[in-house]
Amino acid sequence: MPSTLVLNADLDVCPALGTWIINNTQLLSGFSLLIAEDVLQELAKRYPLQGLSIVQARAIRQGGDIAMAATILNGEISGLIHFPSPPERHARDVLSEPLVRAALLQDLPVALNPATASALMQGVKRSRRGYLIFNPVSGQGDPEAELAEIRSYLEPQFMLQIWRTRSDLDPAQQAKDLIKEINAFDAEGEGDSIIIASGGDGTVGAVASALQNSNIPLGIIPRGTANAFSVALGIPTGLKAACTNLLLGNLRRVDVALCNNRPMILLAGLGFEAGMVDKASRELKNILGPMAYIFSGARQLVDQQPFRATMQIDGKEYRLDASAITMANAAPATSVMAQGFGEVIPDDGLLEVIVASPKDRISGLSVLSSLAWSAIMSSSANHNNNIACFRTKELQIELDDVQKLVIDGEVLDAKTITLSVNSGALQVVAPIPLKS
Repeated sequence: MPSTLVLNADLDVCPALGTWIINNTQLLSGFSLLIAEDVLQELAKRYPLQGLSIVQARAIRQGGDIAMAATILNGEISGLIHFPSPPERHARDVLSEPLVRAALLQDLPVALNPATASALMQGVKRSRRGYLIFNPVSGQGDPEAELAEIRSYLEPQFMLQIWRTRSDLDPAQQAKDLIKEINAFDAEGEGDSIIIASGGDGTVGAVASALQNSNIPLGIIPRGTANAFSVALGIPTGLKAACTNLLLGNLRRVDVALCNNRPMILLAGLGFEAGMVDKASRELKNILGPMAYIFSGARQLVDQQPFRATMQIDGKEYRLDASAITMANAAPATSVMAQGFGEVIPDDGLLEVIVASPKDRISGLSVLSSLAWSAIMSSSANHNNNIACFRTKELQIELDDVQKLVIDGEVLDAKTITLSVNSGALQVVAPIPLKS
């Protein structure tokens, strides 16, 4: 859902809250508004509230302020607008209000009268806003300590909202909900918003799939095992350096591929690549980190069997036996099977396609060493008789038998593979590459 504001007022000052809402309807349209039942009833007597997304909470007289304070403490609220009665009408200190105390504990923006409420909303409208989709399961460190460190680097320059990933919700859907909010804020061209993905390549890929073809940049704070997309774009993998990259704000447009109707920012692979990823279990990655892929790759080299395929590229058909076919949109040098040309270019509108057809295990070792050397020297590996390299905007592969296919780390079964490139579809906050 969109980011949520709590709107509340003592009943005798509800008219002031109602007037303020009517005067700020456009700004509020990007939020979900949590309002207590009795306050909402009082507002509805005089003020039309059409066009706003309102969530009704328990009445204040039934403990609604305590329930909403709990929601604030759970990290589900972006700000509090609370109009208390003037001090002469009640004896209690406004700081003893459950809502205000909860907001202060969560370090949320708080407004206590119409003037400060308007200033809060205008500040939100004009600020540099960062929406952080944070995967607490990624990485091997303490996620809460890492989140606190990220906030310490970014919050002086960003109005930061934190959205944690959930096992029951695709991060792509979270990003789509945020896009609606950002578009509402930026409708008048005053916005400077960014969606930041913090996690592994799975989290980054899901958020990127939602952001393609939008004008909203993707920021990345890598905290995964391989962090292949970040490395491919030169984004630092340390928390402080990654946050510094976001603060610098350099934008780079890169391609997004579509593989069997799935968005793909990295690569797809048949044979060796798919088997290597399939064998790198979560337990192995937790123990060995990136070395898990090397270990599983060695196992796959022993197990890999050739397969028959028909490939169509640029109107030509190729019938072949292969032990691996890798199709890369972006990939770091450590993705050895993608290095047929010595470099995978993420913004050229083309896929790098590498077909490896070794005849035996010795030839397989030759293929791996040739591709690794190609990455080191930034030169083509086409000189190796067991390797064929292509660059193309689209291709189709028909397999004689069902094979394991990996798409950006997700392994599935496939017999037909279709790929195409959406050129320059994604804006990423990344270092500007040096021109060769």
